Amino acid sequence: MRRARSSAAAKPRGQKRPGASGTSGAPAATPSAPSASRARRSAGQAGGDSREAARQPSAKRRPRQSSPRAQEAGPGQPPPELPPPPPPPTPSTPAATVPDLGDQRERWETFQKRQRLTFEGAAKLLLDTFEYQGLVKHTGGCHCGAVRFEVWASADLHIFDCNCSICKKKQNRHFIVPASRFKLLKGAESITTYTFNTHKAQHTFCKRCGVQSFYTPRSNPGGFGIAPHCLDEGTVRSVVIEEFNGTDWEKAMKEHKTIKNMSKE
Repeated sequence: MRRARSSAAAKPRGQKRPGASGTSGAPAATPSAPSASRARRSAGQAGGDSREAARQPSAKRRPRQSSPRAQEAGPGQPPPELPPPPPPPTPSTPAATVPDLGDQRERWETFQKRQRLTFEGAAKLLLDTFEYQGLVKHTGGCHCGAVRFEVWASADLHIFDCNCSICKKKQNRHFIVPASRFKLLKGAESITTYTFNTHKAQHTFCKRCGVQSFYTPRSNPGGFGIAPHCLDEGTVRSVVIEEFNGTDWEKAMKEHKTIKNMSKE
């Protein structure tokens, strides 16, 4: 009995037992269930790898990046509007040409700083001092301050006291200067003018306070007659008054030797 069991056990496992199958010569048995499960799992992994490879971007294609303004706006919000482009640069105006001052440049710049003047202002001051040598700059105006002026004249004033019909009534004492030495600082819109008879004399006065601080005399239509009593204090050294017979104006003008030339340079 032991030999029979051992001979039966020595039979190869792949050989079919009699009666295990219904027919002889049938095809080999199909793989077992664990082997089929492993095959399906391998196929699923292969399919997943191919889909994952399809989803990944190509190495040549760069990921699309959003602009910094879109990132600031946040998801779902429109990016902020871009500011308008700057206007094109305007051509710069050439700077004023400064003359070559040579060795005097340092002295000139020191003078400007000390006087707190621009180049033009410093030049004007020196020109006024040179051209109006022996003269001083007087300033003055009307009573309310709406009209202000400056005038270059001597510190020793020669005043005319006219007795014509209008000068007598308004006590029009004045000294005469060329128009180039007179400058209206402010108040052109506050000035009104009265004329009569020949209309050559322009009697200008302030519309607000009525004071005549200067006017254009008939004797010198190219100059100005300045009222000395309307000047600011501190620049007049002396005053000489000369009477002028304005009641007989034509005769007085013929007899006077200097009055008609007082408005000339």
